Amino acid sequence: MSKTLLYTHQSFNNHEIPPGHVEHGGRYQSVEKTLEGGDFSDLDRRSAPIADFDMIALAHPDLYINDIKSKNPKTGLVQLDADTFLGPSSLDATLRAAGAGVAAIDALYAGEAKNAFVAARPPGHHAEQAQAMGFCIFNHVAVTALYGRQKYGAQKVAVVDFDVHHGNGTEAIFWDNQDAFFASSHEWPQYPGTGRISDRGGFDNIANAPLATGTSGEDFRRAWGDDLLPRLSDFAPDLIVISAGFDAHRDDPLGGLQLVEDDFAWITQQICDIAKQCCDQRVVSILEGGYDLDALGASAGAHVMALMNA
Repeated sequence: MSKTLLYTHQSFNNHEIPPGHVEHGGRYQSVEKTLEGGDFSDLDRRSAPIADFDMIALAHPDLYINDIKSKNPKTGLVQLDADTFLGPSSLDATLRAAGAGVAAIDALYAGEAKNAFVAARPPGHHAEQAQAMGFCIFNHVAVTALYGRQKYGAQKVAVVDFDVHHGNGTEAIFWDNQDAFFASSHEWPQYPGTGRISDRGGFDNIANAPLATGTSGEDFRRAWGDDLLPRLSDFAPDLIVISAGFDAHRDDPLGGLQLVEDDFAWITQQICDIAKQCCDQRVVSILEGGYDLDALGASAGAHVMALMNA
């Protein structure tokens, strides 16, 4: 049995954005090239399927879903917010990102693997229930976690997010859900301006660790080790989903944190160690940010290697 699944699809490369936009297809190509290397030959490679809209409706209302469907262009671009765009391939890409998360859940509960990585774009963690924003159209991690609950009775689900930007969409979707836990480290102040340490959710189910610009990997590890990981362990989820953003890397143009590849490997291992204790190792990781191509490829490689070695 292969321990780690990898979901890819050409639609993740094809999702259209305006010229000069940082969230371009080269991001997907960088991750894909890294994971084609010999160190990753043991990955179980699978094509990302399209999610049914019923799956998307686990995290988004029908009115919003229908609005996105109605705006899906045959040519050109439709602007959804200041920096989020919908092109002819975009709906397919975001549906496959969520669909890969759903398929990974099916595979993990079927005993085919212990964990999975979805090398998707566009990202998803800024998408709120009825609002596209921050490059994100649908919230893939929320869909994935809530599918695990609906289909397999994973009553307590957790999303952990180490992207440099706060996952405001995931937090909003989980806020009043007693059995859904969200933990995030993120640069502060930074887009989108959410994620204060005092924001704890309707049931004390939200854990935020704002990090000052210039924060080192040592302080990042301390924030997780002293606060967020103990909160995750105490929650004892039946399933863990990772918002795997790598824009906290010191070379990233959109972030001001000072992480390196080893920091991403460390946090991945810590999350997987908790998963061994509470949810039979079940972890699904979905790519979020990361905008320096070399740093993104290397960081995603370190993350996936940690998943493989967990």
